[in-house]
Amino acid sequence: MSATPESPGIDASAVDALREERLDWRFKGVPAEAFGRTAGEFLSGRPRLFDAGFVGPLLVLDDSALTHNLATMARWCERHGVLLAPHGKTTMAPQLFRRQLDHGAWGVTAANISQLRVYRAFGVRRVLLANQLLDPAGLAWLAGELDRDPEFEVSCWVDSVDGVRLMTEALAGRGSRPLDVLVELGWEGARTGVRSVPEAVEVARAVAESPALRLAGVGGYEGAAAHGTAAAALSTVDDYMARMREVVGELARAELFGEVQRIIVTGGGSAYFDQVAEAFAAAWPTAKPVDPVLRSGAYVTHDDGLYRRNSPFGRPHRLAGEESPFRPAMRIWAQVTSRPEPGLALVTMGRRDVSFDQDLPEPQVHRGSDGVVRELPGCKVTSLADQHAFLAVDEPGPRIGEWVGFGLSHPCTVFDKWPLIPVVDGEEVVDLVRTFF
Repeated sequence: MSATPESPGIDASAVDALREERLDWRFKGVPAEAFGRTAGEFLSGRPRLFDAGFVGPLLVLDDSALTHNLATMARWCERHGVLLAPHGKTTMAPQLFRRQLDHGAWGVTAANISQLRVYRAFGVRRVLLANQLLDPAGLAWLAGELDRDPEFEVSCWVDSVDGVRLMTEALAGRGSRPLDVLVELGWEGARTGVRSVPEAVEVARAVAESPALRLAGVGGYEGAAAHGTAAAALSTVDDYMARMREVVGELARAELFGEVQRIIVTGGGSAYFDQVAEAFAAAWPTAKPVDPVLRSGAYVTHDDGLYRRNSPFGRPHRLAGEESPFRPAMRIWAQVTSRPEPGLALVTMGRRDVSFDQDLPEPQVHRGSDGVVRELPGCKVTSLADQHAFLAVDEPGPRIGEWVGFGLSHPCTVFDKWPLIPVVDGEEVVDLVRTFF
């Protein structure tokens, strides 16, 4: 087992070019005074969040929290001998991919071919496509991309003999490099993936016989088998990882990994990566070295809900360490627009702006007319409309026109609502993160 230190890289010039994009009406929240200027030109003036003309609601990212989370995860992975290919679907932000890669990430994970095309537009050179790709048009594009760039490395999932056949047919006569695939391990009652070790061997044999594919490892997602942090869920994760190790051992004994020099074994979302790393740490029953790869993605921003409850750093975790918990980096600011009755405030954000699939936004602070940010106790979001949040308040509560800052849960369903996100150091805007959904 070896955690190789080299970065797979990203095209820095393509990422830097995002600062040359001109700001306009496409980007909600951006000051009208910035229209026509490039992002770099706007940032050169060191704009202040509440003085530069931003309009609400407005999602922001805290730069110090991002830096802390990136460094914390990198340090932890190095300590425990695992590689990291963070799931890029969380943010779909090449500027954040670059920061993750600069902190030692081995690669970036994608969920579908459209996401992968975004990654390639910014020159990401090593990608795990943590899904099955049977679309002939997508496979044709991918084969061409492999031929176009000899430094590009990619692997995707497969979980059936039929899938192997369809991929092989779609790739016939296309490309000079075989497509690396990982046998995907599932779980009874969960989503995709083989359900048994014998089935994994059967699929792997079909891959070995395909002229278009190459077996590169085993992958899966333990979070599809377990939910929450109760003892039963944690036990299921351990059982899942034991089965993954068994699959790797059986495929190795059957000599199905063929010509690959290193075997990729990958799992690990944002809730159970400690248990996954623990399973990866034991010696592997293979003659070839194993690259153990986590795919945790939400750590980069963390949150004030789902992952605050479930992250190993927010609860007693199995692998001891001295890491500080991740810090929530997302906050949305919205203005109180109505106080129609006692105990109720309406603020200018809703389902079009924030996540609500796991938890409702958490009111944390408010910024008074004097510009001072204060704690906001005794408030709770009770429901969301498309463009309004209903805020139950203890009187006197925030006044009409004041701004309320909310913590958010589940970053994956926040980022997709914001094509451009200010990054702040205090109230100074130090970057504008561009997303591509």
